[in-house]
Amino acid sequence: MPLSNQQKTKIQQVISTCLRNKFQNYEAKDNFMPFHFRLLGKDRLALYSFMQSLLTTFGTSIFEPVAAALAKTQFAKVETQYTVGNRIFSDCQQKVQSVINRLTINPKPDKIAELAELKTSLTGTINKLKPAKVDLFVETHDGEQYLFDLKTAKPNKGDFQKYKQTLLEWAGIALTTDKNAKIHTLIAIPYNPYEPQPYQFWTLAGMLDLEHELMVAEKFWDFLGGNGAYNDLLDCFEQAGMELRPEIDEYFARFNK
Repeated sequence: MPLSNQQKTKIQQVISTCLRNKFQNYEAKDNFMPFHFRLLGKDRLALYSFMQSLLTTFGTSIFEPVAAALAKTQFAKVETQYTVGNRIFSDCQQKVQSVINRLTINPKPDKIAELAELKTSLTGTINKLKPAKVDLFVETHDGEQYLFDLKTAKPNKGDFQKYKQTLLEWAGIALTTDKNAKIHTLIAIPYNPYEPQPYQFWTLAGMLDLEHELMVAEKFWDFLGGNGAYNDLLDCFEQAGMELRPEIDEYFARFNK
């Protein structure tokens, strides 16, 4: 179901507020680049520097609050930077490592089966871990929980094992707290950089269960906001950009003074 005009307006306001906050807290690098300044202008170089800074923090400064605003149209509970906990059964923790070891030898992930293994390992002593922070937590009206780790559009292939371990540990911590928890732990990638070609899932295969542990672009945003939410969200970004354009132009024009 597409977003209502009221929901679009609210999300557009969230986007605009996030970007304005970024402007207010941004400090341009005062690098002396005489050839670049004369060729391109200080305003364009300042905009380029700002864009680099924005891209670095887009996940936390833009995508997280926008995802939360969108999810609130559908879910009973929504939180960003959610603390899932820091306690896990020792046998469950060992099972997590066992799954990781198995996948390095036989890369055939099966999240449903892996969760079943964790549920049969809720025994032993309680171990304490570093408190786990989840980028986005949503809970359905019937208590089903989804924990998302938001990643860049092209994750580092060398980190996939770490991502998988994080997802399994989140599940283990949640099950240690409530053995009957209906838990889903996933990686979310906000957009497909290979568009219009399909996302290159092969880079993630082997460690992640692509059906149950990964949502990319439209699949992620439509899950949060309902069918059509992804395209509506793109419109919200476009409208916010049009609204902010005079402010953006005025902000960067001062670098030429």
